[in-house]
Amino acid sequence: MGPPESRSVRGRRIVQVVATTTGGTGAHVRLLSESLTARGADVIVCGPRAVEELFDFSGAGARFEAVPIGSLPHPHDVATIRRLRRDVADADIVHAHSLRAAALAGVATPGRTPFVVTRHNAILVTGRARWVYEALERYTARRAAVTLCVSADLVDSVRRAGGIDVRRANVSAPPMPPPRRGRAEVRRMLGATQRPLVLAIGRLHAQKDYPTLVAAASRLRDLAPVPLFVVAGEGPERDALEVLIDASGAPVRLLGNRRDVCDLLHAADVQALSSVWEGSPLSVQEGLRAGLPFVGTRVGSVPDIVADAGLLVAPHDVRALAVQLRRVLTDPALAQDLRERARRRAGELPSDDAVVEQVLTAYSAASQLVEEGA
Repeated sequence: MGPPESRSVRGRRIVQVVATTTGGTGAHVRLLSESLTARGADVIVCGPRAVEELFDFSGAGARFEAVPIGSLPHPHDVATIRRLRRDVADADIVHAHSLRAAALAGVATPGRTPFVVTRHNAILVTGRARWVYEALERYTARRAAVTLCVSADLVDSVRRAGGIDVRRANVSAPPMPPPRRGRAEVRRMLGATQRPLVLAIGRLHAQKDYPTLVAAASRLRDLAPVPLFVVAGEGPERDALEVLIDASGAPVRLLGNRRDVCDLLHAADVQALSSVWEGSPLSVQEGLRAGLPFVGTRVGSVPDIVADAGLLVAPHDVRALAVQLRRVLTDPALAQDLRERARRRAGELPSDDAVVEQVLTAYSAASQLVEEGA
């Protein structure tokens, strides 16, 4: 049964605007592109060419328009706004993802066109750059007819910035293929045949606070056998982390970008997260689906995703992270309980259909607001 007529998108032109992303934001736009196209919408995705290459929006049925939208203000923003004006000229709905995409799309979108924003990330920069982002937050909060936020703290932030219709929204992780290799084979390849294996997934970026994870790993070297920590991801912090790992002697390996994350999840004993903030991390959802015990920071939407299926600590707290990891690694009953809770929680997470229904409801509300103001 399809959506009510008031939320039908059949025959409507919907423009999704996305900035540079390598993670959950791109996966979310890919889901929307596929789902809205299946519902009869004409979907256009505007964003950097590299994002299309990574997420293949065209393969999901959308038409892709290459538009440079980076994470920082750039001289090409004027040209980007001109190109966006062309792309959104005949749009029935414009939906922008992230502050930068929302700011540029907000300027380019006619006032008569329903404009929706999804906030996927908090403002984490400091200094003068933070002033710029806070100004963008105020502008986009007031410009959007509806703002969707992937965590409760983002809802509060957008409301403080002047947003009127601000809603909590979910983001679902795409289905993962079954493991290609067995648990024993993967552990042997990583050098963890006889050692506990702790897995962290995510870009090597300051937001992930891997120095805290490295320090926690160092505190667990007294265990016999010593756990092996592996990090799947690449990023600008690699060199600094390698120096830190070498200097501390922490049992941590940086694996770089991996195409076998599913294999790693099923081979690991614990999933760890040390981030200072997270929106709706897909890797945490994937870990729950794999039945993996979770130990991580109580930030963003992580508590909502994990619920009672993990052990949560404050960000930057090396001691607490190490203590909770030690508990899981040394208490088989606790580890088994968390595995069972993880699988149960995974079954409770919002489905792709539920996520899309939230977006359709936002589109309907935005359209109604524009009609009332016409």
